[in-house]
Amino acid sequence: MKPQRILFVCLGNIVRSPLAENMFRHLAEQAGLADRYEVDSAGTGGWHVGERPDRRMRQVAARHGFRYDGRARQFQRSDFDHFDLIIAMDAQNRADLRRLARSPEDEAKIHTLREFDPHGGPTAPVPDPYYGGIDGFEEVYTIVERSCRALLDALIAESEHPE
Repeated sequence: MKPQRILFVCLGNIVRSPLAENMFRHLAEQAGLADRYEVDSAGTGGWHVGERPDRRMRQVAARHGFRYDGRARQFQRSDFDHFDLIIAMDAQNRADLRRLARSPEDEAKIHTLREFDPHGGPTAPVPDPYYGGIDGFEEVYTIVERSCRALLDALIAESEHPE
């Protein structure tokens, strides 16, 4: 069985989407399901291409016992060909992705992370903490962890009971 390919997308690919990418990968590994998923992240903007994830987000994650790294990249239209699910962090990211979609099939791949969050919903954002204080990064960590757990649970349930 080929792995399901998931791409997490935010604006700059240095705070929210790399956290979601690495959190989902970590949770899948903990569940013994790492081979079922291929996970990556990207940004709709190109300002931070090649940069490491934001230091503040990595520090918050480390306080929770979770360490990760990576390099920012920009979303490309060809990502629609490579990924099965494209998970946006907020409505603006989703709108940007929809503008890049070439077909209804591309559009059908686009979701928001908080669609899966039991405390969220399809219009609830993963807020961008970039210009705020450390409390915003803590909030994002909590939201992303909870939402990634729910996403993994939904994908497991879907694979066990396909339509």
